[in-house]
Amino acid sequence: MLQRIQTVYLIIAFFLSGVVSFLSPMYVDNGNDIFAFSKIEFSMLFGLSAMLSVVSLLSYKNRKQQFVLGRLNILIHVILLGVLVYRLLNLSGGPLGSVKGIGSFLPIVSIVCLALANKAIKRDEDLVKSVDRIR
Repeated sequence: MLQRIQTVYLIIAFFLSGVVSFLSPMYVDNGNDIFAFSKIEFSMLFGLSAMLSVVSLLSYKNRKQQFVLGRLNILIHVILLGVLVYRLLNLSGGPLGSVKGIGSFLPIVSIVCLALANKAIKRDEDLVKSVDRIR
């Protein structure tokens, strides 16, 4: 389990979704830092993403399920990114007047990590199928 590269990518995605997102501000609104836990939609989506990363990490014996969970997690991050962009565009001052925190870039980095994990899972699945074909 730990020797596979997708495990590293899934741990990074979990760390970004479950830890860093709740510690770093998403954006600044009227001088107040807005964290993921201060808005219910952000906290629900980040929490669901972190939970899916852990479930995907623990289902290392079932690569097909792991791949599907990775795609679902990417979909959740795309929805999260859409909600975040909507919030940033509706701030007073518009997109140029708002100050974005590092938390607003976390879904993009998580999507990249999850896509790399899915690519590695697919490569493992193809390797197992090719070995079965030889027998």
